[in-house]
Amino acid sequence: MSQQKPPKKKDKNLKNIAMLSGIAFEMGAIIFLSAKGGIWLDEHYHNEKKIFTAITTIIGVAVAIWVVLRQIKRIKY
Repeated sequence: MSQQKPPKKKDKNLKNIAMLSGIAFEMGAIIFLSAKGGIWLDEHYHNEKKIFTAITTIIGVAVAIWVVLRQIKRIKY
């Protein structure tokens, strides 16, 4: 007897769900690491105003958004 193949649309949906759930972890990791890098720079250079933390966190958010937008373009509906 011939086996029936599952519909391909279901496979695409599962792959898309996996990609979207991974995006949140990637964003969190990028922003966390950039903030930790800024904290390290502020401590290393004895900066009391935490300017490096603010700058690197903003850069981290921008990079995280760029990564998310790039990955969303890959999702096939």
